[in-house]
Amino acid sequence: MVEKATLDGRTAIVTGASSGIGQETAHALADAGADVALAARRRERLETLADEVESETDAEALVVPTNVRNEDEVEELVETTVAEFGGLDLLVNNAGTAAGSEVASMATEEYRTMMEVNVDGMFFATRAALPHLRESGGTLIFVGSFAGKYPRPFNPVYAASKWWTRGFAQSVSAQVGDDDVGVTVVNPSEVRTEFGSEYGESFEERFDEGEVTEPEEIAEAIRYAAGQSPSMAAEIDLYRRDKFTMF
Repeated sequence: MVEKATLDGRTAIVTGASSGIGQETAHALADAGADVALAARRRERLETLADEVESETDAEALVVPTNVRNEDEVEELVETTVAEFGGLDLLVNNAGTAAGSEVASMATEEYRTMMEVNVDGMFFATRAALPHLRESGGTLIFVGSFAGKYPRPFNPVYAASKWWTRGFAQSVSAQVGDDDVGVTVVNPSEVRTEFGSEYGESFEERFDEGEVTEPEEIAEAIRYAAGQSPSMAAEIDLYRRDKFTMF
């Protein structure tokens, strides 16, 4: 069995930390020894998660309610984390949403919400974090999607936002590689979380346990990527085992 890398003494920011992949990632990173700044809009959920992290591990957890669509709040998230923990070693760009599906009937507000969360939010967080990651020789992790690698006819705008995520991440990697910053994209297929619940049936409701990927599996992939040095895991795909039978 390969021993898991420790993240002792490191500091991480996890966006979208109030549920699903973000919540499990916070647990996984703290279990590896990292102090974690928890960012999302739902303060009560973040506070509950922080209490769990600090009671179950030796890590410290910082609650920073943040709407990633707001660049000032994202800047404050990074500044608060650095002031509290003394630096930043890892940013997990996880916050995302899926609104609408059919292009012809998609409301402009649905389109803008999805692009502002999935695209602008990742840009704002990356821009704010990069100076600190350059200083620490840290790691930048993006949660992408199966939809960012293959066409998704039932939600083209969501898919396009995830193609953007991969293109942006890989191009940033080319820009900061000489600065010893690692960049990883983690691409899940369906994950059994509350994702999609704001606009219909969530994946947690749609799939039974064992049918699709669990959020803990994605969190472990993120933990693995965070522990790679001096190499990096450029891209990690985690798909349900029958995914390609759909084609």
